[in-house]
Amino acid sequence: MELKDLKGKRALVTGGTKGIGKAIADQLAQVGATVIISARAKPEDTTHHFIAADLTNADQVTALANEIKNTFGGIDILINNVGGLTTPGGGHSTLTDAHWQQELDLNLISAIRLDRILLPQMIEQKSGVIIHISSVAGKQALWNLNLAYAVSKAALNSYSKALATELADKGIRVLTVSPGATRTEPMVKFLNDYATSAGITPEEGMKQLMAQTGGIPMGRMAEPVEVAQLVHFLVSPSAAYLTGTIYAIDGGSLPVVG
Repeated sequence: MELKDLKGKRALVTGGTKGIGKAIADQLAQVGATVIISARAKPEDTTHHFIAADLTNADQVTALANEIKNTFGGIDILINNVGGLTTPGGGHSTLTDAHWQQELDLNLISAIRLDRILLPQMIEQKSGVIIHISSVAGKQALWNLNLAYAVSKAALNSYSKALATELADKGIRVLTVSPGATRTEPMVKFLNDYATSAGITPEEGMKQLMAQTGGIPMGRMAEPVEVAQLVHFLVSPSAAYLTGTIYAIDGGSLPVVG
């Protein structure tokens, strides 16, 4: 791919201040895109355009979209990266209605709202790419650890596929990236908390968790930049014929086909 293959493109990366989102924002800027990031709090150091927004709040989603339209005239690339595991483990009996709604609002509804409000401009310009950052949990839930999160990501996968079909003849591509275990701050904290509760080391905790999914054949977690490089390819002209597909980046950990 050409080094500056996204020159002139405007990209919004939600949750773009840390972890996978930050890596994606940095990668897209490196190859020429004008990058806008959103999160609830502004990072201390960023070279990207920042707009504060809590995407679980419908009014703030509208405000974000309006500011993008007024300042940048719209976007060409939307990376719906906001999400996370926020509810307790322990299986279905530990999860309240509020827990389920919390995961759906963060991991599904936030993306649906933002797509809905930004898509008219993409449709008008007859071009655009939307990437939904999902998770391998959407295909394989760990019932005792991430049930509500996994269900919300499975719903995101289904929504993303349907949206891709709807928009394919309008010049807009929609794709899903599903990372496996990735070395981010939330993942490290999750492993440490799990290990502490189980009275084991974080390394032992990682082995236990991976054993429940058959392990990681490549023997390590992904680095955020590796996810970012995949996203870069998918939004680039080199991927112009790709839409509607889920791309797992998991070191081979998913024991399923398709």
